Amino acid sequence: MTQNSFDQKKLSILGEINSTEVDLSPKGTIDILCLPIIKLINSHPDMVTTSSCSGRISVFLEGTKSHNDEVKVGGKGQGGRWLFVSHDKEDVTGWFQRLIEGKLEEKITLSTSNTGDISTFNGMTRYVLYKYEPFILHVKCRDFEVASRLYNTAMSCGFRESGIGSNNLVAIRINIKLDVPIGYLDESNDSLGLFVSEQYISLLDEMTLTKFNDNSKKMTQLYNKIDKDIINQDNNAASMISSHTETFEERRQRKMKEGLEKQRKLKEATQ
Repeated sequence: MTQNSFDQKKLSILGEINSTEVDLSPKGTIDILCLPIIKLINSHPDMVTTSSCSGRISVFLEGTKSHNDEVKVGGKGQGGRWLFVSHDKEDVTGWFQRLIEGKLEEKITLSTSNTGDISTFNGMTRYVLYKYEPFILHVKCRDFEVASRLYNTAMSCGFRESGIGSNNLVAIRINIKLDVPIGYLDESNDSLGLFVSEQYISLLDEMTLTKFNDNSKKMTQLYNKIDKDIINQDNNAASMISSHTETFEERRQRKMKEGLEKQRKLKEATQ
């Protein structure tokens, strides 16, 4: 029997998930904390996960903001780069010290005394941003009805940033995040300076640990809600249908419909 487009897409995605090859994400693998909910959702015949992130801390240097004589938000494509990224809350405390000691992938010059005159900063200044980004999950659904059920389930768990996009793709998101500037790039000597103290960075670390914990609780709540309200409900419904004993009248009606369908196909084949 020919598979429809959704089943073909799901089969392809599951093959990628189960593969030992590095995927196209910056990390190259699925976050371990996402695996339980991914397996749960993918056990449903009408849903398949397409991308995910369990939550991460990062320190990012903005890219060049000048383009065609206009000021724009910088990004990796214009010289922006990650100075530190981790999906593990155990890496939150101590990242700053490892960064200035050159123990991470990129050794940089970073001095808390190199703050410069911040009154001279403008729209062209390339900032160093400290970020905590929470759990996010994208799920492709067979149809809008399934997408709506998943969306409503996520919303009921507090994932208020969720939405349904084209092709019944549900984005499950929550607003547990941090995004603050902590430094800047001095382009005269290509060095990075901070305009916050190490004490302030320690405060950010404590706030991030709290957000990691809140994020984990929300992921667990979402898992339990999907398991109860979608997976188990549909399994129970399917079980009731399969255990139903067909009555004489139901069998007669079914056979009649099957006969009419055969007649229609034979007629089409001879035309």
